Amino acid sequence: QVQFVESGGGLVQPGGSLRLSCAASGFIFSIYDMAWYRQAPGKGKQRELVAVITSGGSTNYAESVKGRFTISRDNPKNTAYLQMNSLKPEDTAVYYCNRPSPRSLWGQGTQVTVSS
Repeated sequence: QVQFVESGGGLVQPGGSLRLSCAASGFIFSIYDMAWYRQAPGKGKQRELVAVITSGGSTNYAESVKGRFTISRDNPKNTAYLQMNSLKPEDTAVYYCNRPSPRSLWGQGTQVTVSS
């Protein structure tokens, strides 16, 4: 059974940093692309694609986070990471990880709140 467990969120002041972790299980992690998504308050169930890392390590980012966020992966640990720097209030959201394709059931996510 494919499963994702996100952690590392919290309350941080504008300009601060957080590192999110995504522990994956139930599939061969190393051969799949991985991605981070976020669901902002008041946006309903719409999830925004934030960053993608391919099985080969190539990365791509949403324009809104480019230069501030870094996605990475540790294949032996079946874990993906999202390093978030220079956080802004508009980054406030629940952050999720998943495979871009095929998409699996969502985990519980981790709440990131950027506020002074």
